[in-house]
Amino acid sequence: MNDPHRSDVEPIGYVPVPDGYVSHSRLERVLRSGRFAVTAELNPPDSADPEDVFQAAQPLGEVADAINATDASGANCHMSSIGICALLTRAGYSPVYQISCRDRNRIAIQGDVLGAAALGVSNVLCLTGDGVGVGDQPGAKPVFDFDSLTLLRTIRTMRDQGKFLSGRKITRPPQLFLGAAENPCIPPYDWRPDRLAKKVEAGAEYIQTNYIYDIPLFEKFMDRVRDVGLDKKVFIIAGVGPIASARAARWMRSNVPGIHIPDQVIERMEKAEKPAEEGKKICIELIQQIREIAGVSGVHVMAYRREHLVSEIILESGALKGRRRARPSSGLRAGN
Repeated sequence: MNDPHRSDVEPIGYVPVPDGYVSHSRLERVLRSGRFAVTAELNPPDSADPEDVFQAAQPLGEVADAINATDASGANCHMSSIGICALLTRAGYSPVYQISCRDRNRIAIQGDVLGAAALGVSNVLCLTGDGVGVGDQPGAKPVFDFDSLTLLRTIRTMRDQGKFLSGRKITRPPQLFLGAAENPCIPPYDWRPDRLAKKVEAGAEYIQTNYIYDIPLFEKFMDRVRDVGLDKKVFIIAGVGPIASARAARWMRSNVPGIHIPDQVIERMEKAEKPAEEGKKICIELIQQIREIAGVSGVHVMAYRREHLVSEIILESGALKGRRRARPSSGLRAGN
């Protein structure tokens, strides 16, 4: 059974959503109430054991309003996003179902959306996806039937109009809070707010950004976002994460698409006696600075294979100050 004390347990099946909402999502409730939201990323296991998912989710569930289940990020194969979402929902957590357009066509995606909604998933993040060439199976055939914009439009059509792209009626439309990703810190900088506007027009109700390490550059992006009124139309959740070492920072900057890490951050890591501790400290400082930027609605914390750090970073940053902490889920185990 789900923990009856958890406030983020979402109903499974069709239950009418409250007025002014599009879903039963805890994340949507937090954002629309004006509270500073916290989301986190669960790194999918290379395993078929559900216990691996529950162990990774436990420290995240203590601090996060929603937990992202990545969809073969970096074009590398792991446990599927929909599988992880099913396990997280079953255990009483609030997952974000990530959909990459790289691997499935429109028929498969629309079917998966209905399946995820039937399992109780209420949050979706629409991604175009990394090309297969950056992953460990470059011989795979990419699909890219959609990009993130057409994916957003498709799911919005399914939800709001109750029909597939074919025009065929959906008996019970999915009740989903729609999100997309954005990368404010890579050129062309002036084009980024325009790209964001297209995603909002396509149906994005919240945005999770890539890693932010350059606050002045992010502030310029947010200045433009406010100038055109996008902060009133979409909830922006800024991505952050701890860096393990200066070497790791250089590797990320050189090899991970869309990562911008300023020289001064790398220099600070180089001078640190304990680089990992310094990376954690930098992440905490980034959250505190981001929270003061007008128009930012939350943070998305990513720590690859180090989920325990997320809880420490969030609590030490004060991001949840004044908010009641979520109760850890009792979780479910296979056979229960």
